[in-house]
Amino acid sequence: MSTVEPFDAVDVIRAKRDGRPVDEPALRWMIDAYTREYVTDAQMSAFAMAVLLNGMSRDEIRVMTDAMIASGERMSFTALSKTTVDKHSTGGVGDKITLPLAPLVAAFGVAVPQLSGRGLGHTGGTLDKLESIPGWRAALSNDEMFAQLDDVGAVICAAGSGLAPADKRLYALRDVTGTVEAIPLIASSIMSKKIAEGTASLVLDVKFGSGAFMQDIDKARELARTMVALGNDSGVATTALLTDMNSPLGRAIGNANEVRESVEVLAGGGPADVVELTVALAREMLTLAGQPDADVEAALKDGRAMDVWRRMILAQDGDPDAALPVARETHTVLAPSSGVVTRLEALPFGIAAWRLGAGRARPQDAVVHAAGIDLHAQLGERIEAGHPLFTLSAEDAARFPRALEALEGAWEIGEAAPAASARVAERITA
Repeated sequence: MSTVEPFDAVDVIRAKRDGRPVDEPALRWMIDAYTREYVTDAQMSAFAMAVLLNGMSRDEIRVMTDAMIASGERMSFTALSKTTVDKHSTGGVGDKITLPLAPLVAAFGVAVPQLSGRGLGHTGGTLDKLESIPGWRAALSNDEMFAQLDDVGAVICAAGSGLAPADKRLYALRDVTGTVEAIPLIASSIMSKKIAEGTASLVLDVKFGSGAFMQDIDKARELARTMVALGNDSGVATTALLTDMNSPLGRAIGNANEVRESVEVLAGGGPADVVELTVALAREMLTLAGQPDADVEAALKDGRAMDVWRRMILAQDGDPDAALPVARETHTVLAPSSGVVTRLEALPFGIAAWRLGAGRARPQDAVVHAAGIDLHAQLGERIEAGHPLFTLSAEDAARFPRALEALEGAWEIGEAAPAASARVAERITA
């Protein structure tokens, strides 16, 4: 005898299509029925498009997020002797901040469970970067993860498939139905996984600009506010920073070269913008964890953060002293004239690195860890004619022409330096 379903997907779709709110029981049913494949991809596609066009109320987004969490397992860190704080970035070009940030925050006795993902398209995945380190492994059992958090304080590993399975199905569907940009769907996707992870507090790094998922700062602000509200409503203390991704972050774009740059930051050096954002996010995380006066700069300079990094890599079978992969082929672009770098657009550099092999076009593709781009000058810096501007690295020189094609018009050298702007534009707490 078949079960009679309490709602009809077509009624839910019509409500959202006509701009009417969807009642909580019907919305919870819609997500559950889609997870168990009663609601079809075609029906959920229609619903997602209606959400994109008509939006959702704060309450509807909260219900949908909660229903996505309820579709799978929830983790809990209450058994740990330390408080937990997590960070999520919406991604960008050269965004390697998780690598120095997790050990820096853990150096203050806070547990940082960074359940991370892989890259697709021009955005690099944190796990892909760390897999540049010989021996390092992303897959940990829950027992291994908890033991490492108790001992080392920081773990960066792959998220288990049991967290928010409804999101996994909906995420793939949004990609092929033109509904990726729907803020309620982005917010519920990110926050369902983060809340299910069980962290006590969360800091969001929401990017805006040419190399960001949300190019418009107003849309990025709306997304940040929506996610902060979702976190706080669910009992996870949440704040967000709006950060500029109009130009690449740091000087390294790729995998192995971003690990090198992260280690420079942990050694007390590294590019000023990477240090600025790492320190800003660490302060935010430690404030939520009850340490608003923590001297994060000192922990970078005195080696405490580096010590945690080494222990974190060793705990996951990596060799922190091993040489990182180096590409077989390089191509350096020289400055055609003396002057100041007045334009350095993030997105074309991300696409160029992807074409060099640093990213993947399909989830099953392998990344080339040594591929990428190293910038010898950042936005606003002076350069002399004939000096190296940036270097492309790849395993095969045949990849250089298409990468250079992506960079046509993406950079400029002029006389007047662009107005200096900080990476962190705003802080959002509600």
